[in-house]
Amino acid sequence: FFNDGQRRIDFVLVYEDESKNENRKKSVNKKQMRKRQAYESNLISNGLQLEATRSVLDEKLIFVKVHAPWEVLCTYAEVMHIKLPLQPNDLKTRDSAFNWFSRLFRVDENIIKPEQEFFTAPFEKARLSDFYIQDKDIFFNPATRSRIVHFILSRVEYAVKDNVKKFGINKLLDSGIYKAAFPLHDSRFNRQLEDPNCPSERYLLYKEWAHPRSFYKLQPLDLVRKYYGEKIGIYFAWLGFYTQMLIVAAIVGLACFLYGYITKDNCTWSQEVCDPNIGGNIIMCPQCDQECTYWNLTITCESSKKLCIFDSFGTLVFAVFMGIWVTLFLEFWKRRQAELEYEWDTVEFLEQEEYIRPEYEARCTHVVTNEITQQEEHVPYTAFGKCVRMTFGISAVLFWILLIVASVIGIIVYRLSVFLVFSAKLPRHINGTEAIQKYLTPQAATSVTASIISFIIIMILNIIYEKVAIMITDFELPRTQTDYENSLTMKMFLFQFVNYYSSCFYIAFFKGKFVGFPGDPVYWLGKYRNEECDPGGCLLELTTQLTIIMGGKAIWNNIQEVLLPWVKNLIGRCCSAARSEKTIPRWEQDYHLQPIGKLGLFYEYLEMVIQFGFVTLFVASFPLAPLLALVNNLLEIRVDAWKITTQFRRMVPQKAQDIGAWQPIMQGIAILAVVTNAMIIAFTSDMIPRLVYYWSFSVPPYGSHSSYTMKGYINNTLSVFDILDFKNESKPVPLPGLGNQTTCRYRDFRYPPGHQHQYEHNIYYWHVIAAKLSFIIVMEHVIYCVKFIVSYVIPDVSQKTKSKIKREKYLTQTLLHENHLKVMKKNMGKIADRIWKGADGTFRPKFD
Repeated sequence: FFNDGQRRIDFVLVYEDESKNENRKKSVNKKQMRKRQAYESNLISNGLQLEATRSVLDEKLIFVKVHAPWEVLCTYAEVMHIKLPLQPNDLKTRDSAFNWFSRLFRVDENIIKPEQEFFTAPFEKARLSDFYIQDKDIFFNPATRSRIVHFILSRVEYAVKDNVKKFGINKLLDSGIYKAAFPLHDSRFNRQLEDPNCPSERYLLYKEWAHPRSFYKLQPLDLVRKYYGEKIGIYFAWLGFYTQMLIVAAIVGLACFLYGYITKDNCTWSQEVCDPNIGGNIIMCPQCDQECTYWNLTITCESSKKLCIFDSFGTLVFAVFMGIWVTLFLEFWKRRQAELEYEWDTVEFLEQEEYIRPEYEARCTHVVTNEITQQEEHVPYTAFGKCVRMTFGISAVLFWILLIVASVIGIIVYRLSVFLVFSAKLPRHINGTEAIQKYLTPQAATSVTASIISFIIIMILNIIYEKVAIMITDFELPRTQTDYENSLTMKMFLFQFVNYYSSCFYIAFFKGKFVGFPGDPVYWLGKYRNEECDPGGCLLELTTQLTIIMGGKAIWNNIQEVLLPWVKNLIGRCCSAARSEKTIPRWEQDYHLQPIGKLGLFYEYLEMVIQFGFVTLFVASFPLAPLLALVNNLLEIRVDAWKITTQFRRMVPQKAQDIGAWQPIMQGIAILAVVTNAMIIAFTSDMIPRLVYYWSFSVPPYGSHSSYTMKGYINNTLSVFDILDFKNESKPVPLPGLGNQTTCRYRDFRYPPGHQHQYEHNIYYWHVIAAKLSFIIVMEHVIYCVKFIVSYVIPDVSQKTKSKIKREKYLTQTLLHENHLKVMKKNMGKIADRIWKGADGTFRPKFD
């Protein structure tokens, strides 16, 4: 409170006393002082009350406490169309059948009392008596008070230059006139206030929400929304809902992984690779020119065993399941979001309610006619200027995307060149019995090092592009904060999508697909021979890439989110403790916390949506991805909660109807995920060739077995090449121990040497291609049909929420409109009676 102990502090402004600052020029100090004094004078003229106090720790710092009186709150609540309580909710609700179960995970209602539900309506001063006002001090909660004060702070002017008004706290912060502006936390996070009349909501949030031991509890979302505002609340509601849905996906994914692990010993084709009498007798052709040599198929024994775990029938089932799961997640989230929109009074949060960004208003110098109102209004640019800005923005984004593509090409070149080095340096004995060659093949070494380098490049490009994307969006000058964030969201996601997923797309759909054959290899950039996959395919390499990027990203983000703010605050606390033993007031404690930044939770959303892409787009290659995501998210919720509750200043509460542009982005990912998973199973995994062999080529007329079997699969799917047909530039150095070997094998479906169509694709190849295309079409259509049915059956708004919305509209119409209409009619009747009674007798009809 202010020094009088009565007026609540709704906001705090911090500046450096110019008279104590000897480093800057006096002219600069005077200029800044004039602007600040003009600004504070205008704040007072707008009805706000200010009180300044000097810092306890640093005498240069001045804290200006801001209080909004009742009249100001009422005036601006009407201007901002803030919805406030009309009367308590009187609709009867049935308890869910699962309430008994969810009660086990809820926060104790004796600790955090449930918020009372109200029917609400946009506030109107003229109808103050119709609103549910028990106590003026709590009618506007602290979050609403802070939002109103920030609205005023963002619109009060401090100077006029060239007939252009300069205004807003943001510009004053950017120019250094003020060092900080923030609402206050209500208490220390780790100590409850002794006064029972004083709220300790921050302490409750820390104890029951942000503390690690509460990881299994449901989030107290109503208290989060009440303390931090709807925008923060909707993020944690979405993150919690996504995490709950991941539980089902993680269980199914783990079951599919265990199925693959249990059945790996029955994997016939892997047994053939490891069998010394089968794989031990198969000499494979070199996979690069000159430096590479012949190698024995048994070298890939360990990788083939691992591949059996991921490339099993369970993977197919899981891919189909995830295609349906992602639809269920999005549809049920729409229902949950509709409930929150009603409960948190954002159902009618329209564009006209959201105020214009001060940066936009400050640049409004052009006059145009609004085609709707036919009135003149000011805009910051003409239609041509808008086109120029958009063109520049799109060009800049495309340039950076092309830069990522160039980095991916660089990684590919690295793969191709370093593979030659590993092939030359690693043990070159043909039987590969050494332990190092058994586990560290040239392919594995190349894959792991390339994945690590790719991750490092991804993180470096992210750091640079974040600043570029913000600069581009600032140049575009969006009208509202929602427009600003949506524009930045699309730019950042497009960049991140290409940045994170491009290497995965390369491994899944390009690597090993265009390699030719040993006698006629295909070269990348005319110099580097294209990479080949292991005999089991590139699925294991894709799994490795996903594991490194997902794991590395989670570790890096947690270091950034937890360690850096904690270290900065620890240093600040140590310094302040050394300087003073006095009691530090609340506003000064909050000042030494970390600022949240202009974009708030933007990066948290981005991190989770990128993770959502990994979980859905490539899940056919890594069924444990949902489980890793679940473990990460259980930690992420508490880390984010701990961070904003203990390490950061209190955010300015903001309204938000939904999760914004992230919703259509996730819907786009969900549609793309069906295609990518179908293509991974068809083209990256070896499942389709195995099925074709089992049902067609293991038995007559193509096979020699009497019944369907996987025996002979490896021998059937490796083509034969005559070593005399090598070209001079790609002929390998012969190894001792090769003996009279005249042929080698390679992964493809081609006719052997001596055949009239030698080295051309055989009938098996065309059967496999037909089966792959058929599989993609069937799987896509089945999943899309199920998705359509599910989205049709599940309504976006539940019946309970619809009833509440109708009841609220009815009450609004009755209390705020019909009652006033009745009063007006009654008053008009009285006026008419007075006119009639007071009229002159000469105007009345005379009767004889």
